[in-house]
Parts: sequence; structure tokens; C-alpha cells
Amino acid sequence: MIKNFEELKYYLYLDRLVYGRKSNVPKLKRDFVWKFQLSLRMEEYHMQQSGLYHRFMQRFWGHFHYKYGMMLGFEIPCNVFGPGLKINHHGLIIINPEARIGAFCDIHQGVNIGMNGKSDKDSPTIGDNVWIGPGAKLFGPIVIGDRCQIGANAVVNKSFFDEGITIAGVPAHIVSHNPNPYCRDINLIKKKYDS
Repeated sequence: MIKNFEELKYYLYLDRLVYGRKSNVPKLKRDFVWKFQLSLRMEEYHMQQSGLYHRFMQRFWGHFHYKYGMMLGFEIPCNVFGPGLKINHHGLIIINPEARIGAFCDIHQGVNIGMNGKSDKDSPTIGDNVWIGPGAKLFGPIVIGDRCQIGANAVVNKSFFDEGITIAGVPAHIVSHNPNPYCRDINLIKKKYDS
């Protein structure tokens, strides 16, 4: 959740970092994934502020969030992902608004993160530095630890609290104790950002 303008700048800084971008400004042609992510972050920021200006800007950015989401096949609500989100491709991605996903999530197409159908609150909580492969399905009130990798087409319906594991299969199980090799130290980056 982006509470103030400083946090917005920090989120956009980390989002740019994972894409290797130097600027927030999208390219004129194409660049739709970044346009989607930029509008998502801007809407997240404005919805936490008060006043007529912020209500207007929330609707403005919400329009683009929706437009690019429909174009790309993304149903990613506000205030779900931490900073450093990397969406690798366009293609169907559906996330429940109650899911909570940490910093530096690397997500691929065909992913569905949702509830088990019992209540609005039974959605996954996913740690930092998690790689989610194409076609993975995560559902229910489960917890996934930091630095995990979730294999392509895995169906995850139970918690994996261990950090740095690889899970795959239907239903998902631990296949390796190798952490996500692309982990980033959020504390080190925050210190560099603040200086």
C-alpha cells in the first residue's frame, strides 16, 4: 500500500530497477506492460490520499489501469503487490484483491492467485523474492515463504513456510531446496535509495 508521495517514488524506483529502466516515462509505441504498471502504482497512490484532486486522479489513473489491464489480459487489483513487481509477458494473470504479495515478485502469464471459495479472506500471502512460473495456480489461505520458486503449471493449495525452496507439481510439493537465484536484498536497496 502506497501511503505517500515518497513511497510512490520508492515503489516506482524498485519497479524500474527490475525492468532495467532509467525513467518512468513509457515509450510512445507499445511498452504496454510498463504503462499498466505505472497506472497501477499511480492509482494505488491516489486512492490513499484525500481531497477532490486525488479522487479525480484516482479515476484518471484507474481508467488507464483498467484499459491496459483489459488489453493485456491482467486482472491485478490495487494494493496487492509490494515494490519491485516484474510482469514478464502479457497474457492472462488473475489476482484476488485480498491476496498479499511481497517485494520483488517475478510473475509470468497464465497465473491465477485466488481464494478457495469459502470467504473473501481466504487468499494467499506470498513472501518477498518469489518467482511464479507460467500457468501456476495458488489458492486458499496459504502462505509461501521468501525466496521461493513456483514451477510452471503448479497447483498450490497448501502452505510452504520454508524459505528458498522450489515447489512444483499437481498438487505442489517441494522438489528442490534451491532459492530463487534472482533475489534482491530489499534492505540494501533501501539504504542505497535513501542515500
